[in-house]
Order: sequence, then C-alpha cells, then structure tokens
Amino acid sequence: MTFGPLDERWRGLTTGLVLNVTFVAFEALAIATIMPLVVADLGGVALYGWVFSAFLLADLVGIVLAGELADRFGPALPFAAGLALFAIGLLIGGLAPSMPVLVAARAIQGFGAGAIPAVAYVVIGRTYPDSLRPRMFAILSTAWVVPGIAGPALAAFVADHVGWRPVFLGLLPLVLVAGSLALRALRSVPANPERVARRVLLDAVRVASGTGLALAGLQAHDLVLSPALVAIGLALGIPALRKLLPPGTFRASGALPAAVLSRGLLTFAFFAPDIFVPLTVTTIRGESVALSGIALTAGTIAWTTGAWIQERTVFRVGAAPLVRNGFLLVAIGIAAMGLVLNYGVPAWLSVPAWGIAGLGIGMAYSSISLTVLRHAPAGSEGAAASSMQLADILGNALGTGLGAVAVASAVAASGSAILGVALTDSIAGALAVAGIVIASRLRPATV
Repeated sequence: MTFGPLDERWRGLTTGLVLNVTFVAFEALAIATIMPLVVADLGGVALYGWVFSAFLLADLVGIVLAGELADRFGPALPFAAGLALFAIGLLIGGLAPSMPVLVAARAIQGFGAGAIPAVAYVVIGRTYPDSLRPRMFAILSTAWVVPGIAGPALAAFVADHVGWRPVFLGLLPLVLVAGSLALRALRSVPANPERVARRVLLDAVRVASGTGLALAGLQAHDLVLSPALVAIGLALGIPALRKLLPPGTFRASGALPAAVLSRGLLTFAFFAPDIFVPLTVTTIRGESVALSGIALTAGTIAWTTGAWIQERTVFRVGAAPLVRNGFLLVAIGIAAMGLVLNYGVPAWLSVPAWGIAGLGIGMAYSSISLTVLRHAPAGSEGAAASSMQLADILGNALGTGLGAVAVASAVAASGSAILGVALTDSIAGALAVAGIVIASRLRPATV
C-alpha cells in the first residue's frame, strides 16, 4: 500500500507546514512590493535596505537557535516562540510610526521566522519516512507558487486602495490559523534531551554581526572605512561560522559538509543575478515591467518543477547527479541572462533563461536538503539543518550584497549598470561551476 504526506497519519502536520511556508512567502513578497509606499509615508529612505537586512540577519540567528532547541526540547517549543515573535513583529510593523521602528519590527520578525524552516527540517527528518521526504520538499517548494504569482499583485492592490499597514496586519489571522494547525501536530514529535548542548547563540550573533559589518563596509564606498569594516566583519564572523558549520565544510570533505557548502554556493549563484533580472529587462534593455515579471514568474514555476523532478528521480539516480545537473542549469541560465545585456539579443530571452536557472535550483535545492537529512547524526537533525540554512542565508546575503556593490560602483563610474550586472553574473556563474565540481562529493542516495 502506498502512503503519502496527505494520508491520515501526516495530514495535519503536512497541512500546517505548508500553510506556514505559505504565509512566510506571502509576507516576504508583499513587504518587498509595498516598501516604496512605506518610504513615501514614513520617510527614512536611507534605512530602506535595512528593512530587509535586519530581517535577514536576525533570521540567521533565529535559525541557528531554533535548530539547537528543536534537537534538545522538540520542535514545538521553538516553533511556538518563533511564531509569537513573528506575529509581534507584524503587529509592530503595521503600527510603526517611523522607519527605525519598522526596522526593529522586521528584526523581531526575522528572529521569529528563523524557527519555521528550522523546525520544518527537523520534523521531516524525524517524522516522515525516508521515502516521503523528497515529496515533502517538493510540496514545500510548491507552497511558494501561489504567493509568487498572486502575492505582489494582492499586496499592491491592498496598499493602493486601503494602505500599506493592512498588508502587515492582514497577515496576522493567517499566522494564527496556520501556526495553531502545525503546533498541534508538532507536540508529538520527539526531543533528544540527552544531546549535549552547544552554546550557539553567541556564535550566531557573531556571524550575523560580522556579515552586517562586512556588507556595510562594501556599501560605504570609503577608502578607509570600507576595508576597516570588512576586515572587522570577517575577523568577527569567520571563526564563529566555523563553529556552527560541520567540520570540513570549507573543504567539502564528506557528504554532509559538501552538501552544506553546496547550499551556500547555490543560493549565491542564483540570487545574486536574480535581483537584477528586472533591472536588466527594464532599465538596461528598456522593456516593460510586465516582461521582467514574466521572467521572474518563470523562475518561480520552474523552481517548483525542478523540485518535483527531484521527487520523482532522486531514489533512482541519486542526489549527486541532480545537484550537479542543477548547478549546470543555473550556470546556463546565468550565461543566457548575460547575453540579454547585449542589445543585439532579444530581451524576451530572459524568460526561458531564468526559467532554466529556476529549474536548476529547484532540482539541486531539494536534493541538497535530502542529503543533509540523510547524513545528519540521529537526534541532531536540527543542528545539521540549521547549518545548511545558515549557509543558505549567507550565500543569499553575500550574493545580493556584492551584486549591489558591483552595480552601484558601475553606475557611479560610468552612469550605466551594465558592467556591474555583468560582473555579478560572472561571479555567480563561476560559483555555479564550482558547485558542479563539489556535487561529485555527495554520495548517491540509496533506499
């Protein structure tokens, strides 16, 4: 008899996890859409980027702490705490009288949001049988499709007709409903009280602070301040990062370290050029916003398609070939987007180009997740998943941060963003090629 994630035994848990991923996706896409209106109302445009950076860096700390707590006390405790903080952040954000308050609210949100993916990986690793894990990763990827398509348009409609504050406050009922459904099922997931506690909070704060200082230094464009901030950030963050990642991660020595490193390379390679797809299509090539939106939607839908390809094939071919081919497709997509910078190439090529990249990350992303859970020590799934998500976030933050610096420098030097986007694409493409090589160190998945 064939069982699936929606069978009676797992139905409540699956539904709760999917709904929680859905509201996080809606929140992320909605806030990005309405931020110009928020700045027009509150002012403080200098803090625009920190609305996102504060969330991301606090999310990093929340992920590490939630993974550790989930291993020791079970996932229900960190999930409930994270859900409460996320809701408090939404409430403060919706009532924020100024941009500094909004930045603080986003940090609270980010700290709480870190618990949701950390708990999801722990639950999948401990509750679902090995045969259902690839399908669960595919289902969770699918949870981004509706928010990816409808979220920005719905947020823009609400903000235009009612105001930007209801976008924050309107998510609260969804958070409460989805959270209560998941929390009921999470109480039965076991803990591992015998696991030796790690002092991870201070190290996570050091990594987040170091990342923030390094990115601030890159954005400062000051001959003295910039290198000083970058040096301090690296000195603060790298030693702490080594403690939080599996031993041998930077050398990719072993399946688990190689999988964690691959995740960081993958998110850097994809998200660094991803944020410049609209800029390439609209500002550089002079095409419509609609075309850039279609290209991003193609990437979102293809990502989900790649996750389902993983679900259908991972036990037959193994995770390593899927990760390798995923990196290859991301590299091809990046190269094609680089061609779109050339005025002799039709701009509509951006749609299949970013669809190819999306297909690649969908295949590799879920396969890496499966590899991490399969090689995580029993009872330490939370720590292993947190390491992977830590690499995930750092790859995203560094990729988008370095890309932003490259584009800003190009505009300052020549008045055009083309060279900056081309440099970003080149770095991302090189890391995708490196990912192809590292993927060979992932042992094939076996039943």
